[in-house]
Amino acid sequence: MTATHILTYARDLTGGGVERAMLRLAGGWLAAGRRVTLVIGRAQGPLRAELPAGIELVELGGPLRVVTAALPREVRARRPDVIFCAGNQYTGIALLTRLRLGRACPPIVAKMSNAARRGDHGRMVDAGHRVWLRLHGRFLDWLVAMTPATATEAAAATRMAGRTSVIPNPPPVPLGAPPPPLPPGRFVLGVGRLAGQKRWDRLIAAMPLLPEVEVVILGEGTERAVLGRQAAALGVAARLHLPGHAADPLGAMARAAVLALTSDYEGVPGVLREALSVGTPVVATEASPAVREIVADPSLGSVVARDDAPGLVTALRYWLGETERPMPVPMPGSDSVAKYLALFDGLVGG
Repeated sequence: MTATHILTYARDLTGGGVERAMLRLAGGWLAAGRRVTLVIGRAQGPLRAELPAGIELVELGGPLRVVTAALPREVRARRPDVIFCAGNQYTGIALLTRLRLGRACPPIVAKMSNAARRGDHGRMVDAGHRVWLRLHGRFLDWLVAMTPATATEAAAATRMAGRTSVIPNPPPVPLGAPPPPLPPGRFVLGVGRLAGQKRWDRLIAAMPLLPEVEVVILGEGTERAVLGRQAAALGVAARLHLPGHAADPLGAMARAAVLALTSDYEGVPGVLREALSVGTPVVATEASPAVREIVADPSLGSVVARDDAPGLVTALRYWLGETERPMPVPMPGSDSVAKYLALFDGLVGG
């Protein structure tokens, strides 16, 4: 049998990597002749320009809790063959949908978008998170991870061994959008939401020890004011640039001396793969098992412990002084759309 109708859902289009990858996949499924419905709280944000032609958009006009309440009703009314849960932040909605619909719920496939072991959890929260992950096998039909190491970790954490696949995100399609204004000299680039998870404060804290180096962070989020105050307190505000969301960051990546990722936790950070695809070295924290899978050779960049501030500075200094860039590394995922469709068809046929 064929999964002719795929339904997915999201909070909004403000620009997260989970939602961006979801839209790439949806565009591929549509191009393959499948029907795709996107149920969304608010269809506003920078990613609206990336909505693929032909997608059936159901805008609910409210926050995530509205999506949570409405999704079972939308599934019942639209009768999709499969539900795709695009990331960890949406699995709670998948659970409630399964509970509400029972046997009438179509197969649910979820993508593990963050590491099973979070770097921002204390002992009690971490214990609760482990219990939550162990429940996933009871309401999900299949789990997708983006690298072998994250698949092994996810399968163990969710107890879904035998129901886990490795499928990378599809590579980005260059949009041809002009890059934001960039400093004329060598600069460090960060790409990601201005949110606590990304820990851009670590990068800003390194700036006094990197004199005359400019830092550009492409992204938007709730931490903008906090990061601005930190930069001002350290006397580096004039060297910190926060131009906002960039529709196509590849041009900025190609110009940067080094790309930095300073997160507490990640799934499989696509920005590392994107930077390496244009020959830009990377400096990243050990935010997930996938980081060392991507930065597989010392010639590609450096991986440091999350809270190793001296190590972060040392790595940034090295790559800022290095004039020989890595050879571009092709991104995986050219066959990801087909792999997802084969998985969906197998679940529907089974």
